[in-house]
Amino acid sequence: MKEFDNAKGFYKLSWVQRIGFGAGDLAQNLIYQTICMYLLFFYTDVYVLGGDAARSAALAGTMFLVVRLVDVLWDPLVGTFVDKHNPKLGKYRSWLVMGGIPLTILAILCFWDGFAPSILYAYVTYVGMSMLYTLINVPYGALNSSLTRDTNEITILTSVRMFMANVGGLCVSAGVPIIVALFAGSNTLPIEMALFMGLGSLPAFIFMPLVPAIKRRVGKKNMFYIFLSVAIIGMAMLYIISRMGTVKENIILVYIAQFIKSTGVIVATGYMWALIPEVISYGEWKTGRRISGIVNALTGIFFKAGMALGGVIPGWVLAWTHYQAAEAATTLPKDSQAWFHTMLIYALVGLALLLFCFSQTKERVVMDVKETKNVRVSDLWTEFRRNRPLRVIALFFITAFAMMSVGNAAGAYFMNDLELQSPLAQEGIRWLVCIIPALLLVVAMFIISRYELTDEMVDEINTSIESRRMTEL
Repeated sequence: MKEFDNAKGFYKLSWVQRIGFGAGDLAQNLIYQTICMYLLFFYTDVYVLGGDAARSAALAGTMFLVVRLVDVLWDPLVGTFVDKHNPKLGKYRSWLVMGGIPLTILAILCFWDGFAPSILYAYVTYVGMSMLYTLINVPYGALNSSLTRDTNEITILTSVRMFMANVGGLCVSAGVPIIVALFAGSNTLPIEMALFMGLGSLPAFIFMPLVPAIKRRVGKKNMFYIFLSVAIIGMAMLYIISRMGTVKENIILVYIAQFIKSTGVIVATGYMWALIPEVISYGEWKTGRRISGIVNALTGIFFKAGMALGGVIPGWVLAWTHYQAAEAATTLPKDSQAWFHTMLIYALVGLALLLFCFSQTKERVVMDVKETKNVRVSDLWTEFRRNRPLRVIALFFITAFAMMSVGNAAGAYFMNDLELQSPLAQEGIRWLVCIIPALLLVVAMFIISRYELTDEMVDEINTSIESRRMTEL
């Protein structure tokens, strides 16, 4: 596929380049989603961080909150640093390599039990892993808007990216229980849990390729409204079904509800990433400066603020409802070495994919040297104040990632012999899987109604920017 309008930055990309870009999100999901979905379970039921499951849940929840507060300080520094520097390997893509190797090591160490249960060790490994993830995620997000200005191409890029991100999510959600069980030598594989967790990502392969057509048909906002509503309906169904009897007795209905819920979540939260290049262009149109790293650092703060809220809620709810690791539970093995070796595999594959992403991305739309020199940390807050669409996206990211963090962390508990828990603990887990995420999606629906940039406006903005640049030249 040939590029066009090279002078104006409206580039078409080949499918190899699109897939190469998407491989970066696949890699990050293999590593980070394993942490998000299963680290809390590892701390409560395997490593037993606090001596018993309930205290471990409370300690882990608090740790997740503290780490996200650290990120609030760390992300702007990373965004500013990335925008101010131009490494020889590429302004943004170089960090896929420089951050990818240490991230791999720290992620593996998060699931290592070489020390007796230690809150200090947990903090060091998890904080370090999170900081390195930011060092990759912020510049990777900026890559999207640096490859081309073409809005249709960005929609395709985002669809490919989210499709591959959900490949990673499926490999983690469905694959981790199976691989852990195999390493642990279990006689019975946790197929039902793998199917339930896998259904959290499966709709991506059906609906994400259709996103460009759906958006053209119903419009950007209506697409959000439709799929957020679908997600809420699925969550309501899942709650009702789980109270009708045991999960295993109603497993087919549980699968159907999970598929409906996941369909809504995946499309609505997947497409929100396509809005980031729009607010970057909006900021450039207003100010004449394309500070992609700063904006992606801001979005990093937003989604980590959501993850902070979503990360602390499961731990505290489990502690409040007196969750205990059921000795008779047969679904997820508690063999610490099996968990360590599973993380080892996912992290190394993730690193290989980061290197592939590095090889297939070429930055074309970036700041010039003069703009780079003028980047300051204060630009982050200045941009936030004057960029109204960015503020709307900020609130949407916070609620969306809070919803996903709560649901992802709770899924393992929902399918791990829920009926062996006390009635209070069972209800707490249901709230984590269904009620709390649904309430957050209602808030997200209201927030996205305030977003003002249409596709026509974005095209006009990008054309105006390039006309201004050509005039200056």
